[in-house]
Amino acid sequence: MTDAATSVSPYVAGLTCRCPRCGKGKLFDGFLALAPRCDRCGLDYAFIDAGDGPAIFVMLIAGFIVVAAALVVEVKYQPPLWVHAALWGPLILATTLLPLRLMKALLIALQFHHRAAEGRLIDRQK
Repeated sequence: MTDAATSVSPYVAGLTCRCPRCGKGKLFDGFLALAPRCDRCGLDYAFIDAGDGPAIFVMLIAGFIVVAAALVVEVKYQPPLWVHAALWGPLILATTLLPLRLMKALLIALQFHHRAAEGRLIDRQK
């Protein structure tokens, strides 16, 4: 099996935000807006449906990091509330916005690599 879908690592394509088929074309037109098709190989990105998956993964990871850090700071130093607000606001933004694009691209590349599609019922009454 040496077709184009298996020649590009989905992890490399996803983490570099490149086309999952050729690994060279741009995947995004904006921060999270997908391009209509690959500018190199012409792959139509209409099949892509990442849904809420990237946001859920990012929220779970960011929540664990921020809550753990806030608990450690509160137990060790017991700072006033304004210090918590000053510390955790920027950390929440950094741990959610920075990895969101990479996570979306990674899930799209994995979806393409594994040929994931919407589930269908099989008619077994034939």
